[in-house]
Amino acid sequence: MSLRIVVLVKYVPDATGDRRFADDTTTDRETVDGLLSELDEYAVEQALLIAEASGDADVTVLTVGPDDARDALRKALSMGAGRGVHVNDDAIHGTDVIGTSAILAKAVEKTGYDLVVAGMASTDGTMGVVPALVAERLGVPQVTLLSEVRVEGGVVRGRRDGDAATEHLEASLPAVVSVTDQSGEARYPSFKGIMAAKKKPVESWDLDDLGIEAGEVGLTGAWTAVETIAARPPRQAGTVVKDEGEGGTRLAAFLAAQKLV
Repeated sequence: MSLRIVVLVKYVPDATGDRRFADDTTTDRETVDGLLSELDEYAVEQALLIAEASGDADVTVLTVGPDDARDALRKALSMGAGRGVHVNDDAIHGTDVIGTSAILAKAVEKTGYDLVVAGMASTDGTMGVVPALVAERLGVPQVTLLSEVRVEGGVVRGRRDGDAATEHLEASLPAVVSVTDQSGEARYPSFKGIMAAKKKPVESWDLDDLGIEAGEVGLTGAWTAVETIAARPPRQAGTVVKDEGEGGTRLAAFLAAQKLV
């Protein structure tokens, strides 16, 4: 039986754009270009490497988001994934991380899986807890923040690098893993891959397909909320120190005043 790999990906606002909140205090995704979260590209890459090493594996990419989130799926498909699943429902707007994990877990179950692969965090929310929440909802082991991962004989093994130590971890499949940006450079889609992605299947599901009530997600079902927002103050002009023989002394005094030395 083929190894079934599901990769969780997210469509996020471009970090180089002018990101802001909408009137309802949710992230404004309408006035800024979006793209596949860069950290999720590493997850796609590791899933493809595992599939190539296995020789008999199916890679499905799964996203939750608005219509434009299909662009994230297409990018992952052009990298080499076999099919996509897009969960899209107006009631999902404003869903927090708790609700998102519930939607993802139901979609993963419906897809069928042996291994779920995710990035270490999204580049918009940057919470980094979705893999753990999904694993808990699925009732399977989690092996997170891996800089190296492989699957052998029904067991996923990986290396987690910390500031003071390196851990070698393993878990029996089915399992959920997340990988860091140190796991290996993500491949660039080839022209052939981009053209092939246009013909690969992408299924669209809504909350009814997953058996989730609208009130369980969205702003009404969120466990967290943004109460107030304020624009970041403009950057102030820096202090220019001209060296007229006492530049070093003045610089040291400035750094000391800022408690930087």
